[in-house]
Amino acid sequence: MRSVTVKSPATLSNLCCGFDILGMALEAPYDLITISESAQSGIRIRHLDAYGLPEDPLLNISGVALQSFINALGSQQGFDVVVEKKIKPGSGIGSSAASAAGVVVAANELMGRPFNNNQLLSFAMDGEVLASGSRHADNLAPCIYGGLVLIRDTPSLDIIPLSLPPLYVTIVHPQIEIKTSYAREILPKEIPLKLAVNQWANVAGLVAGFQQGDYELIGRSLEDVIVEPVRSKLIPGFDEVKQKSLAAGALGGGISGSGPSLFMLSKEKNLAEKVAVEMSGVFERLNIEYKTYVTTVAAHGVEVLHT
Repeated sequence: MRSVTVKSPATLSNLCCGFDILGMALEAPYDLITISESAQSGIRIRHLDAYGLPEDPLLNISGVALQSFINALGSQQGFDVVVEKKIKPGSGIGSSAASAAGVVVAANELMGRPFNNNQLLSFAMDGEVLASGSRHADNLAPCIYGGLVLIRDTPSLDIIPLSLPPLYVTIVHPQIEIKTSYAREILPKEIPLKLAVNQWANVAGLVAGFQQGDYELIGRSLEDVIVEPVRSKLIPGFDEVKQKSLAAGALGGGISGSGPSLFMLSKEKNLAEKVAVEMSGVFERLNIEYKTYVTTVAAHGVEVLHT
């Protein structure tokens, strides 16, 4: 039976002010997913990691996304899926998106690429609903398209790839869990006009900074006046991490997705590594286990390794 193995990248979403509309693919970490044709109909999932995720395809993000793909294909083809997750679930760096996007891209490759990226994104969003309760694409779109993307409109999947200058990304993942569904529940239902205008200006400034390669403008625009003040309370040491990261030379940053991971963008690798040291120090003093990554933006999305 034929099989395909893909590398599905972690992603940053929101990028501070761009709630649900900006996302960025990362070189590391990533999941490995292998999908094989089966003579037996239906979907079978096996995990090689120790995260205890359900292998029932009705309860697994990969299974739901793959079933959506199969339904659109109009086929009775069965599939065996083997997942090795290196992106911890609940980390805030697109673990569920990597599962959903990775499996549909792999299946599409296996079946001769019958669907385009936007169709694959729609299938993957069905899987993401299982994780967050809503169809949003800020992690899925960069996972499939790669690089930096703007989701101009979610219902129509108007996805706009954006250019950006060389950047290094530092991530710290404190080993605590924040449920995406809960992190969405606590968001304010109404926003004062003054704050909304401030946020819109930051989004426009951030996109312009990326497009123009203006690092100072990027740094000034990495400000979230709506979501961060609420969600930051869920993350011990948040204020100290941000303060020390900026002092070490980071352009700026904040919460990745719904957290608990925090990210910082830097112009140079040595600065990103200094930021990682400062981030680590905060959680060591708090006696909270953590993991750090120093990585770059992935120009590609889900990558086919071999068939």
